[in-house]
Amino acid sequence: MRRSILSLASMMALNGLCYAGGDIAPVEPEVTVPEVAAASGSGFYVGLGVSAMSLRDDDSDEEFSATGLALQAGYQFNQYFALEGRYTFNVSDVEYDHGTTSNPDYDDYPTDFSNAGIYLKPMYPIDNFKLYALLGYGEVKLTDVPVAGVDSAENGFQWGLGASYSFNENISAFVDYVRAYDDTGFGCCAREANVIADLWTLGVSYKF
Repeated sequence: MRRSILSLASMMALNGLCYAGGDIAPVEPEVTVPEVAAASGSGFYVGLGVSAMSLRDDDSDEEFSATGLALQAGYQFNQYFALEGRYTFNVSDVEYDHGTTSNPDYDDYPTDFSNAGIYLKPMYPIDNFKLYALLGYGEVKLTDVPVAGVDSAENGFQWGLGASYSFNENISAFVDYVRAYDDTGFGCCAREANVIADLWTLGVSYKF
């Protein structure tokens, strides 16, 4: 009789354990949604670069060229987007090639060459590298053009492509190309010709 009672008690205990096991809810893995990383620091940055500047008439091969200094200032909202302003101006004498025109030759063309622009800057980070585009609005200017005796300038859409490499959280180097102008005519000059302005820049940026 005692054995029967013990056996019955054991079976009831095991049966209770089985039912209790059925009440245990399965553990579900936590799902985390990745967030866009905010830019470290304040987001503000400045930079300095050396530019190869060129403005040419594709029809006559007439060309203005110079070595320029590029000043850069911007704000990086996150790792994918920034807003940037630039001002580039010649620090060397402006060289002039008259191409097939009958314009006089100049050993030192007495003009100044500059470009000012503001750009949206979408970026794609790859480790320490960033690939980026520049999309914005700017003005290319030649001052005191000898033939016409006036300033010659055009403004409009500007675009560019570039890449940068970050040495640490604050310092990076960049290289890029900007098509500053591509249209018919330029100010008072070359009214029927296709004129193109290019800027190639190599520089260093500091992020605060």
